[in-house]
Amino acid sequence: MSRKYETGWRGKIAIVPALYLGFACYLGYHTVEGDRGLVAWLSLTEQIETLEHEIAAESAERRKLERRVSHLRRESLDVDLLEERARVILNLGHPNDRIILDSAIGD
Repeated sequence: MSRKYETGWRGKIAIVPALYLGFACYLGYHTVEGDRGLVAWLSLTEQIETLEHEIAAESAERRKLERRVSHLRRESLDVDLLEERARVILNLGHPNDRIILDSAIGD
């Protein structure tokens, strides 16, 4: 009878480490794969870098446009720029203009 008692007792003792091991595996899995795990953190870091590059490009484009718009203000009107924009918008040209067609643009 003591042998059965020892086998049951050893089995009960083995349950506690198995539970700890299972809990450690659960925490380890969610540390790596969870919603706030390492994989999600790496993905968000990559998205942040991509968006920062896009913001920098858009900011440069905005500064360029603001510089062009400042030339069209009444205080500092650039007549050449105004004439260029009018020709582009109205799709007109001066009679003395020479037009060179680029086949790469039309393709």
